Amino acid sequence: MSLIRSFAFLLALVCAGAALAHGDKPRQKIDYAKAEELEFGRAADPGKARRTVRVEMSDKMRFFPAQVTVKQGDIVRFVAVNKGGVMHEMVLGTLADLKAHAELMKKHPGMEHDEPHMAHVAPGKSGEIGWRFTKAGTFYFGCLVPGHFEAGMIGKVEVVK
Repeated sequence: MSLIRSFAFLLALVCAGAALAHGDKPRQKIDYAKAEELEFGRAADPGKARRTVRVEMSDKMRFFPAQVTVKQGDIVRFVAVNKGGVMHEMVLGTLADLKAHAELMKKHPGMEHDEPHMAHVAPGKSGEIGWRFTKAGTFYFGCLVPGHFEAGMIGKVEVVK
């Protein structure tokens, strides 16, 4: 029983650090006209989205749905809903980007960051990402709270022409 309590305490510390790192601070205002073009697209006004995709996050370290197909050039409004009891996040990117960022988060779990392709979501809350996928291909979304990505909290975005 002592081992279980130790594990629960360690898990609570990790989650508390993530919660403090991301918190419920309002997102900085984004100038969508000047949004940086990344390998997987660019930030877009979610109010101009043609499509809304609700993505639920759970403490089973999974996203639902785990795969989404979108059309190249469309603006998509992702609504990330945390159905769990711990902090989760949805971060868009290439698989290489997500893996590198997950490693960085393990080394610096208290690191603060707020990019337009990220939604940090407290338990019972939701966050929003507006995104235009400008290139066809396979991209990903993951939860980069330390341990979550490694536990399989990853999803896929197929961008078709």
